Amino acid sequence: MSRRRLAAPSLLLALFLGVLLSSPAAAAGYRYWSFWDGAAAGGWTYATQGPSLARPADGAVQGFRFAVSKDASADAAKPRVAADFAAICGATPAADGKKRVALVVDFGIPADSPSGETPPQDAPRTACAQVAPDASAAEALAAVAKPLRYNSSALLCAISGYPRQGCGDQISESHPNPSAHPTTPTTAADDKDGGPSLSLLAGIAAVIALAAAAFWQSRRRSR
Repeated sequence: MSRRRLAAPSLLLALFLGVLLSSPAAAAGYRYWSFWDGAAAGGWTYATQGPSLARPADGAVQGFRFAVSKDASADAAKPRVAADFAAICGATPAADGKKRVALVVDFGIPADSPSGETPPQDAPRTACAQVAPDASAAEALAAVAKPLRYNSSALLCAISGYPRQGCGDQISESHPNPSAHPTTPTTAADDKDGGPSLSLLAGIAAVIALAAAAFWQSRRRSR
């Protein structure tokens, strides 16, 4: 067999591997409790400090949401209720030597739960913590949502005992994560059954067409 006739299969293999290797690798995600500061008009902003360092002022609103995100950052899903101090702490009178901190604890959705667990309640929990003026957000949370669990790096792992195990676990991107992008519609082009994507199939078809052309040219030259 001539070297020219070997060229087409070699080209096919090289181009096919190129298509596969150029496909983006599955990005990692994390399952964890994210921490949020109440913002204007009831919105939320991702906290720049952990709850053990943050010292909320009287009248502040702090939120916690258990969810899966692409990275441990502001990509995480926000609490699903408004950061409304009056709605949460309005019925709690001010007290001397205490500050009031409104807390929202959102246990997330079943799809984001660790295997074998479900959120302890569907709707987010709200509570008004009355704590010392210098108390941290973690101390305010402990006043209304025990037991808390932390790891050796002081990362908040569980609120009210949820989840029972794990802490900031890394997962693959194939994990269903509707919480991170709740308004993104699903289209018919989405990959439903885990099979090859349309872009990959198109790439393979292009590889086959190029390989066939190269093989035909090599046969014509060998005659």
